[in-house]
Amino acid sequence: MSATAEQRSGAVVEQLRERIRQLQAAPRSYLATLRTGVDEVDALLPSGGFPLGQAVELCGEVASGRTSLALRAVAAAHRERRLCAWVDGPKELYPPAAAAMGVDLSRLLIVRPKEQAQLAWTAVQLARSGAFACVVVDLTQGLSGSAGSGKSSGVRLSLAEGKKLADAAFRGGGLLLVLSSPSAPADGVTRIRTEALGPEGLAVEVVRSRQGGLGSRSVMPWASLYPALGPEGEEAPLLAGETPTQADLTPDFYRGRGWETRNACGILGQRPGRDAPMPSLRSRAGTRG
Repeated sequence: MSATAEQRSGAVVEQLRERIRQLQAAPRSYLATLRTGVDEVDALLPSGGFPLGQAVELCGEVASGRTSLALRAVAAAHRERRLCAWVDGPKELYPPAAAAMGVDLSRLLIVRPKEQAQLAWTAVQLARSGAFACVVVDLTQGLSGSAGSGKSSGVRLSLAEGKKLADAAFRGGGLLLVLSSPSAPADGVTRIRTEALGPEGLAVEVVRSRQGGLGSRSVMPWASLYPALGPEGEEAPLLAGETPTQADLTPDFYRGRGWETRNACGILGQRPGRDAPMPSLRSRAGTRG
């Protein structure tokens, strides 16, 4: 190889190295935020959505929209073909309802620890692995309630556990969502409070944040969180061409009985020997008594 060719190849290699250094130093804004698709919620934080690499607490009462917001975040990650995990403390996550919110169940790992002490530990291991774009740990109800009381305030994390969750999210680069109740909030993480306002909708407010947006509040109708609902909380009308047929109205779980198939209309078909008397053999044979 001539000296000129060697100089050219050396220049190309140096250009590639410089380009690699620029890419490594450039901010990865396209991986910095996980948007839920709910404009009112995404606009609350300066990043325009849930920041990746951080732990965020969704604190609210039952039916305040906290779980639905978490499902919307998981669905957003699934639209990017990324994996998510859900640490289900109360063991109340209903997969068909999650699928209706856009969650891809084939990309969702559901973990249900048997002991309360395993909830935070499991979430830390999942978030720290870096394999999941979003890890949700549900600390509401369930494990901390006394037997037979039928009521629970939720599992409260210590400040040390909250810092472990935040550190695990930072190391793994994903979003860690903590679902909690107002009587047992988590410490050491960004907190977003959800509140149901009755039929009018719900309110979402940032009550703790180091990245800005503190005190931001948004009031939205339920239809913003559940697109299947109409503007007044009723089911949206069917679009043109979506008129259900009789087959669509039949429940999928219904399994017809064999005799219904044979006799077309079931017991009203008068099955010989069961629902109606058998015809006389003597009349068919043409004999007279």
